[in-house]
Amino acid sequence: MKHWQPYIERQKQEYTRITFPPEFNADLIVVIPCYNEPHLFETLRSLRACARPQAHVLVAVIFNSSERSDGNAVIQNRISFEQTRLFAENYLESGFCFYPLLFEGLPGKHAGVGLARKIGMDLAVEHFLRNENARGVIVSLDADCTVSENFPASIYNAFRQDEHLNATIHNFYHRPENDDTAMENAARQYEAYIRYFRDMMKFAGFPYHYHTIGSAFAVSADAYVRAGGMGRQQGGEDFYFLQKVFALGNVAELTDVYVFPMARFSDRVPFGTGPTLQKIMDEPDGMLKVYSPNSFRELKRLFDRKDTFFKKSAGEILSGLEGLHPSLTQFLQDNDFIGEVADCNKNSAALATFRKRFFHHFNAFRIIKYLNYVHPDPFPFEKISSVTDNF
Repeated sequence: MKHWQPYIERQKQEYTRITFPPEFNADLIVVIPCYNEPHLFETLRSLRACARPQAHVLVAVIFNSSERSDGNAVIQNRISFEQTRLFAENYLESGFCFYPLLFEGLPGKHAGVGLARKIGMDLAVEHFLRNENARGVIVSLDADCTVSENFPASIYNAFRQDEHLNATIHNFYHRPENDDTAMENAARQYEAYIRYFRDMMKFAGFPYHYHTIGSAFAVSADAYVRAGGMGRQQGGEDFYFLQKVFALGNVAELTDVYVFPMARFSDRVPFGTGPTLQKIMDEPDGMLKVYSPNSFRELKRLFDRKDTFFKKSAGEILSGLEGLHPSLTQFLQDNDFIGEVADCNKNSAALATFRKRFFHHFNAFRIIKYLNYVHPDPFPFEKISSVTDNF
């Protein structure tokens, strides 16, 4: 835990001056960012209905608004904060408690779900550090989710059964708002795409293929600190953070642990569930278009050759690229692939180290850049129904 204190000291003190109650001594902390959220108490009641783990569980609700927030949203936050305080008082248990915090006037440049999630998770690290709990667990959830009955217990047990576990990834199934059938159709397509993308990344040989949903993961406090903590991005913070966690290794997928997010339109973030659902609904045929399986097949051909680049010269590496699709070859040239492999070789005495450095360069961001480079030419986008049926 010696590196935890320097991490906490580097964070902005205006966000860490308020602390979770030290006397509770939590083992698992669920962090829920909340901004003008009408479904919050469905989430809190769902958590309260869960089976209790053999641990102390604290549910932290981080109410947040920025200096630019709509006045009505700020008022709703304050009302929900007071209601959550009453909820917490009414349902306080010796090993399970709810704890709301209210942050207002956050800087507009950074305010949003990323900063709110970071505040809660940083406070969780501080809490575990103060109570000398080296094996504390931080769970990420959203304020529009219900959860499966085994949610906290199964997550906690996974970390207790494997002391080296860095993160768990949880299953998901969206609930359409107002039982809207068109919304449900869009939500099922979106879910199919998330699983398709994960499966194709795994097929291609990418080691960090897990899905990255902000409401569907947990991380050990130690791994959280080693990964540098949550970012302040106003969208996609889960993706950026989890890529760093995945690189640490020791990740488990808990397929029987579910979150049930609300499927609805949202313009709070530039990408994610809300914008994707809107994009699907805006399609003339109501069908989501996705990256072609052929683009992943070409990527697999490259990844299958990676070991042959170990301790090879630039000329030998260039020769090793022969036979790849011309669009992939051009992409590699444009992104200095030869130089990056040379860096991998320069800093790797063993093949295992080389492989890790290879995927440090050819990471998820690079893969998405490649996929966007080769779509729609030479690989046209395909309907999600066709790729999931045929692959």
